[in-house]
Amino acid sequence: MLHYAVVFFIIAVIAALLGFSGIAGAATNIAWILFVVFLSMGAISLLRGRKV
Repeated sequence: MLHYAVVFFIIAVIAALLGFSGIAGAATNIAWILFVVFLSMGAISLLRGRKV
């Protein structure tokens, strides 16, 4: 999941450098969503792994 977020972020940076603002914005949004999903799944797995 984190790998895909980094890939979309790199695509966004390259698209922004080339002047494709629409593609850069979309790729940035996708990267942000994937990163948030990664963080939430990481937090859930961390909490589920603990024995209370």
